[in-house]
Amino acid sequence: MKILHTSDWHLGHTLYNYDRTEEQMAMLLQMVNIVREEKPDVFLLCGDVYHTPQPSASVQTMFTNALVEIHDANPDMTIVITAGNHDSGTKHDIFRTPWKALKVYTIGSIDANNKEDLIIEIPGQGYVIAVPYVNERNMPDGFFQSLLDIVAERNKANLPIVMTAHTTVSGCDFAGHENASEYVVGGIDSHSLEDMGTGYDYLALGHIHHAQFVSGGNHRVRYSGTPIPVSFDENYQHSVSIVELNKHGEEPVVKEIEIQTHRPLVTLPKDGVATWEDAKDLLEGFPNDIEAYIRLNVEVDNFLPVEANAEALILTEGKKCRFCVINTHRLKKDRREAKVMSVQEFKTEKPIDIAERYAEDIGVEFDDDMKELFRETLALLKDEERM
Repeated sequence: MKILHTSDWHLGHTLYNYDRTEEQMAMLLQMVNIVREEKPDVFLLCGDVYHTPQPSASVQTMFTNALVEIHDANPDMTIVITAGNHDSGTKHDIFRTPWKALKVYTIGSIDANNKEDLIIEIPGQGYVIAVPYVNERNMPDGFFQSLLDIVAERNKANLPIVMTAHTTVSGCDFAGHENASEYVVGGIDSHSLEDMGTGYDYLALGHIHHAQFVSGGNHRVRYSGTPIPVSFDENYQHSVSIVELNKHGEEPVVKEIEIQTHRPLVTLPKDGVATWEDAKDLLEGFPNDIEAYIRLNVEVDNFLPVEANAEALILTEGKKCRFCVINTHRLKKDRREAKVMSVQEFKTEKPIDIAERYAEDIGVEFDDDMKELFRETLALLKDEERM
């Protein structure tokens, strides 16, 4: 069984109020071409199809048109789509019946009393256990294993078994996600691999944006990552994963196919930080004909000039690039002194960095134990917010 594994399309995402439809459509076209060339048996889209639970009509139209094109590129292929934490599970469930005419299975929610809807048999090829995002409080104990046990009993021909999930797995590399920790990423608490059960040949994961095998998964547990970057800190290759499985019990063979970003996210300078004057020079010298989003990493003593954003916008006039934001880094000094931040600067700071700066200002050492206590407290506060 040959699988194309992808996730986290985040269709409808805007970047600093810039519409990204053009590059999202360019990504979808590449997806169609990959399907046409690779001819997978199964196309897995493992959650976060949309960036918001209520996408606009135009964004939904873009997705449905792309889905038809993906089907037409390989009509014999089975398409399986599960909801992520950014999606509305109901929207996926509503059109479950009509989509089946094109061999498309959309799974938005789970019913612990009707597990059959989550098990998709690919005749002569294998099984897909399609599990969408489920809040941990609503996930029955041992649910993954119960699904795997059902399939194991049916799998008399020793065919490959694939399972999907949209969650945070302990030990993953969550680089690029804001305010993330080993305990919580994107509002989803981490689960151990043991929680996912045993008996699958490949666990196709969504939610984490960096493509990777998960440590301890014996090359059977993988995040495909997002095909286009959602933030400037996702400064790594974006791709889809092609997975080949010969029979149950054998290790899968995986290759990545890079997705070219139509309008890349560029940070100036590429490494480190620059003074405001040097940053302006870099922005002014950025090629006029390159389409990109631009973030400036600027080191400041106290605060940026009030007109800094306006200056940056003026410097990009006549260029194809789009200026987005100034990311400020404060000079570290031996002596304590009051530090003034604009509201915009404050919003870009991580809570733990603000706490560390406060501790420094009052002369308290913010050691590792204190950092761990702060992270635990922050996680508890986020749990209360979700209740």
